[in-house]
Amino acid sequence: MGFLHVFGTYNMDISRDEQRILHLLAQGGKILLEKDERKTIREIICLTRDGSRYMACDLRLFRKLKQKRAIASAGGGPYRVTRRGLQLVRAELDNR
Repeated sequence: MGFLHVFGTYNMDISRDEQRILHLLAQGGKILLEKDERKTIREIICLTRDGSRYMACDLRLFRKLKQKRAIASAGGGPYRVTRRGLQLVRAELDNR
C-alpha cells in the first residue's frame, strides 16, 4: 500500500487566498477568534508574526482551512498551521 492510498490525496488544490493565509501562518502568524456570549464567532483576526493584521481572512476562508485540517488550535490557543497545512501550501518565494 502506498502513501496516497493510506492517507488519501496528498496534493489537494487550495485557492490562492488559502495559500496566502497558510503562508502567513507557516512564517509564524496566528488566527485569533473573537466570540460573543453565545460562543458564536464574531470576528476573525489574522496576525502576521510581527503582529500586523491581515484583513483578507474571513469566516468562509477560516472554515475552509479548518475543514481541510490545515489549521488547528491547541488548548484554546490561537489557530496555527498544521503539518497538513504545510503540505498544502506551495513552496513559492511570494504568495501574492
